[in-house]
Amino acid sequence: MKTQYSLVRKIWTHPITVFLISQWFFFWLAILIIIARFAPNFARDGGLIRGQYSIGYGCVAWIFLQSGLGMKSRSLMANMLNWRAHTTILVLSFLITSSIVYGFCCAVKAANDPKIDDWVLIGLILTATCPTTVASNVIMTTNAGGNDLLCVCEVFIGNLLGAFITPALSQMFTNRPPFQYGNPATGNGIGALYGRVMKQVGLSVFVPLFVGQVIQNCFPKYTSYYLGFLKKYHIKIGSYMLLLIMFSSFSTAFYQGAFTSVSHACIIFICFFNLGIYLFFTGLSYLCARPWFIIKIFPHEPIEGKSTKLYRYSYKFFRPFYYSKEDAICIMFCGPAKTAALGVSLITSQYGDKKEHLGKLLVPLVLYQVEQVMTANFFVSLFKRWIRKDDQADGSDSSCTHGNEEADLEKNISIETDERQTVSTNTAPFTQAR
Repeated sequence: MKTQYSLVRKIWTHPITVFLISQWFFFWLAILIIIARFAPNFARDGGLIRGQYSIGYGCVAWIFLQSGLGMKSRSLMANMLNWRAHTTILVLSFLITSSIVYGFCCAVKAANDPKIDDWVLIGLILTATCPTTVASNVIMTTNAGGNDLLCVCEVFIGNLLGAFITPALSQMFTNRPPFQYGNPATGNGIGALYGRVMKQVGLSVFVPLFVGQVIQNCFPKYTSYYLGFLKKYHIKIGSYMLLLIMFSSFSTAFYQGAFTSVSHACIIFICFFNLGIYLFFTGLSYLCARPWFIIKIFPHEPIEGKSTKLYRYSYKFFRPFYYSKEDAICIMFCGPAKTAALGVSLITSQYGDKKEHLGKLLVPLVLYQVEQVMTANFFVSLFKRWIRKDDQADGSDSSCTHGNEEADLEKNISIETDERQTVSTNTAPFTQAR
């Protein structure tokens, strides 16, 4: 009996077994995609459990309720006022990404490959115009040790503005050749779009975040017990909710025949294209978050009596655009990410009643969502080590080092993490580059 127990324990603690267990998120994602393929009516929009409400609102709201419970109000407000970071992320998320994807799509269109469906190219452009994702970037930023408070603020601001910016960009890119055929309906659906997005952002992001803040400040003792319970038993609510959100997106896509409406060659092209532009935009986001020339131009703080007035004022304005590592991680997750939770509503509403090509339009967005989550999860461990280098260089204990490198996709903030993030977010706009 003891020999059997020893053998089981040896297998359970084997590095391969530990690695497989740490990838539980992707195993469950594969299972849910299979279920969505054969039973799409269960979790789709308008399906058996009314996925647009139970998952689209409920699961997202739970994620932001967790965020509200774990974030200090002062730090949250400090990040809400960090206009430099918001400007950088919004320009990346809406203008730069959509313009680059539009250029690539023009090149593909000019190649005139019959295997690439014309409406899939429109779907790629629409995907690029969508705001940053609602849930996954908050979870990934938290797990990587980045500035999750800034990420929450950006989700709220980006998706609120997306209701206005996304339709405008869609019109701009499709009101002339070569994509004039995909110009969305202007008379139907656009008016209702704003109300729908405002309601979804308000009820699933703002209200639960506000409720979480109220509970945290009014009942700090019970909040601490709740978060401690989740941490003690490794209950990863954020990751569970993210799985359900992706499950609903795939169910809707399968129900609408998204993956059967285009050729296999076209789907393969979309997969590689999405992966390539996500990696490219992540690298571009890093260059925008930590531009090397700012360090060259402003190598040191102004010295009283020696530095010119021009240098002092220029340093004060431009140097904060070289962000701390915590803020840079947030920018690298928010900049390339695109939402499917609101993106489906944005695309569906723009095209009004003309939905014969809706399945093709949604293919790039749904595939981009799963690819960005998988790739971002890979980046989490890299960003963790990137931040940990500074902790080790400072001689501090790395409190985020665990024996298991499993993605801690949870909004459970310990005292040490909360103190570190509070200092980072309060000083982020004026911090000196490490």
